[in-house]
Amino acid sequence: MNARTITWPYATHLGFDKFFNELDQAITQGVTASNAFPRHNIVKIDETKFRIELALAGYNREDLSVVVEDGVLVVSCDKSWAGSEETYLHRGISAKKFTRKFPLNESVVVNGSSFVDGLLMVELEHIVPEANAAKVIEIK
Repeated sequence: MNARTITWPYATHLGFDKFFNELDQAITQGVTASNAFPRHNIVKIDETKFRIELALAGYNREDLSVVVEDGVLVVSCDKSWAGSEETYLHRGISAKKFTRKFPLNESVVVNGSSFVDGLLMVELEHIVPEANAAKVIEIK
């Protein structure tokens, strides 16, 4: 068996283990049907504010859940319309349960959400901690 141990970038970038593990997982797993729904946009409002827009035509506000737990934004719906008594000739609008997860940087906060015209919009803000802000060091 030919096994290699990859040390870069772990050997030179300390404290980034979680990031590199998530990157590795994204590359090896790719996009699957389970993590492609619902479709979404990420909009940059300004240098620190962003908005995630999820296309949820046919869903009700009451059926949706937006939660942040352990640094992950989780948007989900537990209701399914599979038991509908109507007969569809074509069903192109999805009506299924889903869970969509967005890992957040520890300095990103969720400021709120709204549901308008079939779009769920989640407002995010990147807050740079004062300890991480650039500071000028006086040379003596």
